[in-house]
Amino acid sequence: MIRAQRTPSPADAGRRVYRLLIVDDSNIVRRRIERSQHFEDLQVVGTAGNGLDALEVFAATDPDVVTMDLTMPRMDGIECIGRMVELKPSVRILVISALADKATAVEAMERGANGFLNKPFSDRQLNEAIAELMRGA
Repeated sequence: MIRAQRTPSPADAGRRVYRLLIVDDSNIVRRRIERSQHFEDLQVVGTAGNGLDALEVFAATDPDVVTMDLTMPRMDGIECIGRMVELKPSVRILVISALADKATAVEAMERGANGFLNKPFSDRQLNEAIAELMRGA
């Protein structure tokens, strides 16, 4: 499932609005991230269920912040991170994954991820991690 939108609302005029892309093969997790983030200056511009679709939505929506699962069909999150960073070096990527081993986290960071959040996560943990990414965007 791919969903993309690019149109900011009139209420966004005059302030910086960060664009968020949510990438996870679980529809439940994608919807949870979408509902759980509580930032007025963060607009969800798209979602994707695998790395190939994510690159398509990424190109169409030009997000500033991405949440990225690592274990997905068609293209994993590690490869997708590398490709997104090649396209837009300033993108801020938060890995959200059940893979909690240190080697995986290090590899994601080496490819260009900026943060790592383990599943399962609380709404507070998610919002703190996203806030940290937005500060660096």
